[in-house]
Amino acid sequence: MALLPRGLLAVVYGLTLFYLFMGVSIVADIFMVGIEKITSLKTIVHERDEKGQVVRSRKVLVWNATVANLTLMALGSSSPEILLAIIETVKDLGECPGELGAPCIVGSAAYNLLMISAVSIWAVSPETDTDRDKEPRMRGIKKINDVGVFAVTTFYSLLSYVWLWIVLLDQTVTIAEAAITVALFFVLILVAWAADRCNSARAA
Repeated sequence: MALLPRGLLAVVYGLTLFYLFMGVSIVADIFMVGIEKITSLKTIVHERDEKGQVVRSRKVLVWNATVANLTLMALGSSSPEILLAIIETVKDLGECPGELGAPCIVGSAAYNLLMISAVSIWAVSPETDTDRDKEPRMRGIKKINDVGVFAVTTFYSLLSYVWLWIVLLDQTVTIAEAAITVALFFVLILVAWAADRCNSARAA
């Protein structure tokens, strides 16, 4: 039996959740600022002729944009649910896992895949224009500059759900299945990077 009225408990519970969400948002915001500084680092590349003389110098990003988006940026934006899943896994290590970790990760991925894509498409209007490419085009046209990388990430997003279903068919996750899951992440980064390089070579 509760010592305080249910209405008061509901208010206190709501305020506590709001306080925790504000704390998570502040920490995540600081984390993302740090990641953005890391991914915006540039280095000077010197182009030399056959005699070894410097012909031209230009600044290039240290991090490949595709690799940065799939690693650091994804880690920063998904850090709350990743930490929740890790905490629950470590807490119940050797026992039956709880229901917080996997649904949290899957739900976050589904939200990113569906809602963010939908908002990005909806946000482009005839009044919106960008200078990402110099070719003349109609204002407000929704265009994907790098279809190869988009296709790779979309394929692996769907593959992750299929693989998760296969792994959990017997309601047991083996060491081999866990190792394959981790390896697939690095395969995704490698294939996406290769698609990005191919697109850059065609554009050049």
